[in-house]
This record gives sequence, C-alpha cells and structure tokens, in this order.
Amino acid sequence: MQWFFAFITSILEGLWNALKGIFNAIFQFFNFPVLFDQLSRYKNDFNIFGWILCILTVLLTYAIIAGIIFLIVIAIRKYVRFRKTLVGNEDMLEEIADLHRNVIKLTEEKERILNYKFDPSGVTYEELREFFKEENEAAATSNTVVAAPGQEGGEKKDAPVDASSKRFYRLSAVDDKYTFYVPPVYDTTLSLHELCDDIRNFACSRNKLYYEIKTIRLLIAGLASTKMILLQGISGTGKTSLPYMLGKYFQVDATIASVQPSWRDRTELFGFFNEFTKKFNETEVLKRIYEASYNDDINIIILDEMNIARVEYYFAEMLSILEMPNPEEWKIELVPAAWPSDPEHLRDGKLQIPQNVWYIGTANNDDSTFVISDKVYDRALVINLDSKGIPFEAPETAPRCISYSYVESLYNKAIEENPVSDELIQKIGMLDLYVIEKFRVAFGNRIIKQLKLFVPVFVACGGTDIEGIDYILATKVFRKFEGLNLSLIRDEIRGLILYMDKLFGKGEMKECIEYLQRLQKMMY
Repeated sequence: MQWFFAFITSILEGLWNALKGIFNAIFQFFNFPVLFDQLSRYKNDFNIFGWILCILTVLLTYAIIAGIIFLIVIAIRKYVRFRKTLVGNEDMLEEIADLHRNVIKLTEEKERILNYKFDPSGVTYEELREFFKEENEAAATSNTVVAAPGQEGGEKKDAPVDASSKRFYRLSAVDDKYTFYVPPVYDTTLSLHELCDDIRNFACSRNKLYYEIKTIRLLIAGLASTKMILLQGISGTGKTSLPYMLGKYFQVDATIASVQPSWRDRTELFGFFNEFTKKFNETEVLKRIYEASYNDDINIIILDEMNIARVEYYFAEMLSILEMPNPEEWKIELVPAAWPSDPEHLRDGKLQIPQNVWYIGTANNDDSTFVISDKVYDRALVINLDSKGIPFEAPETAPRCISYSYVESLYNKAIEENPVSDELIQKIGMLDLYVIEKFRVAFGNRIIKQLKLFVPVFVACGGTDIEGIDYILATKVFRKFEGLNLSLIRDEIRGLILYMDKLFGKGEMKECIEYLQRLQKMMY
C-alpha cells in the first residue's frame, strides 16, 4: 500500500505539473504587466529602427501563437467531424442490417403464403375446398382448374370460360366503344402550307399561344420523317402546350404521360400483367395506342419531361420498333399467350402499333435531368424552343377534323413534287467527306433518309430546301461536336464555316453557322 500511494502520488504530480505548465505557459504568453515592464526597461535605448523591429517581433510572435492555436482548433474540429462520420456510418450499417432482416422475414412470409396452396397441413377440409374453389374461379379464363380434394391431383382440365372476366379491362372497353363506330366527315381541303398557317392562327386565337411559323413548319415536316419529335428548351416556352394545342386543333385530345424519375423499363409506359389478380394493369398510353387501331384520327402521345428518367431504358423497345422498315412488324408483346376473352385487336398476346400515332416528348436540360443519348437524338427530330413567342394578331380560327390518311397523302405528294435535287445531295456528300476528314464525324444513312423525307415536306409547308437541309445538319450532325475536344477543333470550325459558304452560298446555312459560332464562344 505504501508503494501504491507513492506510485499514484508520482503520477498525479506529473499530471498536475503538466497542467500547471500549460496554464503557466498561457499565463506567461499574456502576462502583459511583465511584458510592459520589460519594454519600459529597454525602450530608452531604441531608435526608429529598433522600434520597428520591436513591433514586428511582437506581431510575429503573437501571430505564430495564434496560428498554433488555430491549427489545434482545426485538428480538434476535424477529429470531432471524423467521429461523427464514423458514428453515422455505423448507424447506417445498423439500419441496413435491420432492413435486410425485414426483407428476409417478408421473403419467408411470401414463401409461406405461396406454399399454402401446396401444403394444406393444418387446414380443415372445408377451408381447403373453399380455397381451391376461389382458385378455380380465378383460373377460369385460362381454361384450367386447380386440383381440389377428391379430384385428380395436378391435372389440368377444360373449364368453361367466364366471358365477364377480362384481363384487359380498358382495352375491352375500347372494343365496346367502337362496336357501332361511325367515322366523322374529315376535312380534305387544306394544303400543307395552309395547314401550318391554320395551326398557328388557331394557337393564337383560341389558346393565346404565339409560335413562329418556322416552328410549326418544323413540327409538321418532322412528323413526316419520324414518329418521334423532341421539343427542348428553357422552361416557359410552350413545349408541352404545342402538342397539346395540336391535339385540340385536330379535335382529338392528346394523351399526356408525365414521366417519373423512377421509370426504368417499358412496364411504366404500357403496364404489366399481375399474376395474382390475373389482370393486366393498363396505362393510358397503352389504351391510346390500342384505340388508334380503330380510327383514322391523328393520335398524339406527349411524354412530358421525358428525360427526367433515362429515355433509353423505358422507351428502348419503342425506339427499336419504330426503326423497322416494315410497319407490319411494329408489334409489342404484352402477354406470352392469348386468352379467349382478350381484346379483338390483340393477336397472340401482341399489339400492332398503328401508324396514326405520333410521340412528342418535351425535355429540359438542367441538373435534375439526364443527358439524352445519340440513340434518341438520331431517331427523333429535335425542335429547340429557346425564346418566348411574340404576340401577334390572328383571325379567329376553328379546329378542324383532319384524318391521318389525308395528311399522309399530303406528305407523299410533297415528297414526289419537291425531291431534294441531285446537286444538293452531291454537296451534302462533299460536306460529309469534309466532316469525316476533319472531325471524324459521319452523317449516317439514317440522317440522309430523314433528310430526304423532311426537306420536301418542309418546302411544301412554305420553307426552302436550303433551310430544311440547314436545320437537319445543325440538329443531327453538328450537335455531335459537343462531345469532341473543342479546344482542338477551333481552327477546323472556322474552315468548316468557310467551306459551307463555298458549297451553299455565303450565309445560307444560318442554323449551322450560328451553332458553330456558339461552340467557338464556349472555347474561350
């Protein structure tokens, strides 16, 4: 015990001396009476240079002391923050472990419920018969029955189909709606040029929406070259209002699908078959596509804020289908097998995508959205709405009932009467070679094909062939320059502008030149 008290006394004295030394050091740093007394003893010997050195010494000394204290405080704060991070990570891991345990419990519960139908132990005979009776009612439409006690176990038997039980409720309702359908009298008096003017005046007079005539021409001509239009630009420029107004003009309201950030696959767009309820969860988009197979109307589906989720995920199948050259192959499989109660236009569980449906998406380019890939840009026609419309006076314009077949006939007539000249095709080929050599970017057959469809219709709408070519090249070819190293192609861009002036005339390719000049400004 004597040794213990001696040992503890030594340790405590050491700690006390350490603390005492720290407090003495701090006291010594700020013992201003002593410091002033020292100064008073030596100040009589100071000259001007001495006073300067004195002041500098005091300032530097206390600056070093303040710096040391500051570093100690920073170190303590970092340590505290580090400890909080460790504690937060431990809490998160603990929460993840709890969630994992809950998932295991729910999985076990699901397996127990699913095994219930195959393991009736512990269930009374009457309860079991009631269970199989409900299963037989649910399976009636699939021509199978479930083996109940007293029946042959596991064998499928024919059962009468309950016609009132339909797995496609909305699509079947469309069948009923069109049982006694009489097509309306369609207007066949307008040309494409008149149609563009009429749509613009309708938007102004009825909806107070002001669009440039070029925007309407781009929209109508774009629908001739592709089934998908992409409207992008700043908020408030009327991206969603444009296709919505177009539906009002054709007297067939557009179907709006508001894209959600959680969209990952095609089930968000078309729906899915629920194995438990034996029903197909149909969406409004699926219903609109199915209904379009009954009529000759112009059907518009709006994908609002389409890049708030990845377009390449939920719209991937449609992008591939719409690229097929034979429209008879435009089919999507909704269910693997057909039921007798399925809708009339569903063949072997597959739905034929009709031609009279156009898909118009809107996109904002900000931090909350995904970048749209080249796969989507190449297949769609992009219309940039970067400014608000300027109000103008327009005559009162009524909506019109115009059929898809008539608009398609106007497209075919325009393509036949206004083909892209061989001279322009040759110049485009020369420009293609130049761009490949200088920038390693090629036009591609898809773009040339769209150009040959777009430009004639754009001319029929009131534009010029150079304007149409200019727009296609700016939005489909030169847009790809954004993925290049701009600092390395600065000089080549100047040469490209001069080369286009040489091919098409000075200043004729306005869209392309303006876009390339914007890229040049981004380099500086």
